[in-house]
Amino acid sequence: MPDKHNIAIEFKGEDTLMRTILNTIILAPIVGVFLATAALAEWAYSGPPYPNAFIQTGNMSLELQCDRVRFAPVEYDVSEDISTKQGLSFRFMENGASEVGAFQAGSDNSDISIVDNFPVEVRFFDRADYDFVLDQIARNSVLNLSMIDQDVSYGIFMLKGSGAAVRSLRAACTSDASSSQSMEAPEGIVYCGGGAVQRVIEYAIVGQPSDQWDAIVTVNGETIRAMTSYSFFGNSQPPAGFQVALLGEDRSEFLVFSDEGLNWIEFGDYTYEQCN
Repeated sequence: MPDKHNIAIEFKGEDTLMRTILNTIILAPIVGVFLATAALAEWAYSGPPYPNAFIQTGNMSLELQCDRVRFAPVEYDVSEDISTKQGLSFRFMENGASEVGAFQAGSDNSDISIVDNFPVEVRFFDRADYDFVLDQIARNSVLNLSMIDQDVSYGIFMLKGSGAAVRSLRAACTSDASSSQSMEAPEGIVYCGGGAVQRVIEYAIVGQPSDQWDAIVTVNGETIRAMTSYSFFGNSQPPAGFQVALLGEDRSEFLVFSDEGLNWIEFGDYTYEQCN
């Protein structure tokens, strides 16, 4: 395990990130203190329409959704570091010192990006990988989110109450999946684009919706429900070509545009242009 001197040299010039990482280096005495001071933090569950299990510890938070994890660290520089490295290590401990399992999230098995201007979102490509992470969170005592392939911690979370929260999350997600199996993928304009992860996006407006979900959106073959909004974030004058905003049940936002024969969607930091 590298000592403080080596870590300081490695991050010379990145003072904020260096201070954050130095303050969370995993040493047994520090973990012991953390366990004592953070014992009151417990996991909680929030139900539909956006089911999630979550914990707030000091200035950090961790949220588990049906198919992804959102981690809000203490400093934005940490989010940038994780996104730049395209890696995050999930390390599970049954107590403050014994590591019993780990999962390395990277560009080969997940989509790692900064969302909503701060949290890091890890979206798993393979459901089995996410199931492993959820299983470990539910059965262990401590989760250490750390730099990939290094003993440098970004954040430590107690897992008290995580078992019940994860069970509730899985039940809600299974119910949502069953109710959405009857949804057919939309057929119409296809939008393509993206950065490191390329996406193909389609959407359709539901003619006679039975609830607030009056649209469906398909991204890389996976279909979710969405609500339509024809106002542009409350502005009286939307940008040229704006048609509709699609607000996904997973909190995603798709902005649909059409202007002078061109069709495109803005999603996250990228523009997806018509490709059919």
